[in-house]
Amino acid sequence: MTTIAVFNQKGGVGKTTTSLNLIAALARREFAPLGIDLDPQAHLTLASGIKGLASSETIYAFYAEGKPLSHLMRELPSGNGAHIIPAHMELFKIDSLYGRNPNITSQLKRGLMDELLPDASVPVIIDCSPMLGVLSLNAVFASNRLLIPVSADYLSMQGVNRLDAALKVLEKPLGKPIQRRIVMTRFDSRRRLSYQIYDQLHEHYGKDLCDTRIFESVSLAESPVYGKDVFSFLPHSQGAKDYNSLTEELLACGFFDPECSW
Repeated sequence: MTTIAVFNQKGGVGKTTTSLNLIAALARREFAPLGIDLDPQAHLTLASGIKGLASSETIYAFYAEGKPLSHLMRELPSGNGAHIIPAHMELFKIDSLYGRNPNITSQLKRGLMDELLPDASVPVIIDCSPMLGVLSLNAVFASNRLLIPVSADYLSMQGVNRLDAALKVLEKPLGKPIQRRIVMTRFDSRRRLSYQIYDQLHEHYGKDLCDTRIFESVSLAESPVYGKDVFSFLPHSQGAKDYNSLTEELLACGFFDPECSW
C-alpha cells in the first residue's frame, strides 16, 4: 500500500480538491482507495457529502480515545468503492493536548501499520492541515510520498519553497529522502503569470513537477457544494479531464508504487 500526503503550508491552493478528486479517480480505476481527513476544518469530509458527525465518529477519536482506524472508516456516499476516515473540528485540540508527547508524530503510521497496511492494494490519500504541526507531521511520517499542490500565484510559489526547505530538515529524523511531486493548480491560461510561475517551478524542481496542470474550473469550485467529486458532478468537464490526466501521470511514473523510485 502507498500512503500519499497531500500537503502545502499555504491555504487555498486546491489541497482538498486534489485529495477529493484523486481519491475519486483511483476509485474509478477500481483501486478502492481510503481517504483520511486530517484537517480540523474537515473540508474533505464535507466535500464528500458527510455532515453532522460526532467527534467520536472521526479521526479525532483515534488520537483522543485510541479508537481503531478500522472502526472509523465509512464508505463514501458516492458509492464509488472508496472509503474515508472523516475529520472533526475537535482536531484543533491535538497540538495542545499531545504536542509534547515524543511518540505522537508516529501515531498514525503505527495505526496504519497495525490495521490497514497488510492490504497492499489499497492506496491511502491523506488531506493535511495547512500547518506544519502535529497532524501534518503524522501525515508526513506515515506517508511514502507527498503531493504538493501549488496554485498559480506568487505567494503560493514562495510557500512551496519554504515547505521544500522544511521537508529537507525532516528527512534527517526520518532517515530517508521524502519523495514528492508538485502539481500546479488553479492555472488560468488567460494570465501570463500562470505560465511564468509554471516555468519557474519547472526550472527549480525539474522532474518533481507534474506535467499535468489543473486549470481554473467552475466544476471544481461547485462540486463540493453538492458533496460530490468532479467525476460525479460533471464527468465531462475540464476539471474531470485534468484530474484524470493527473492520475494517469502519477500511475505511469510509479507514484503509487512504494517500491518505485524515480
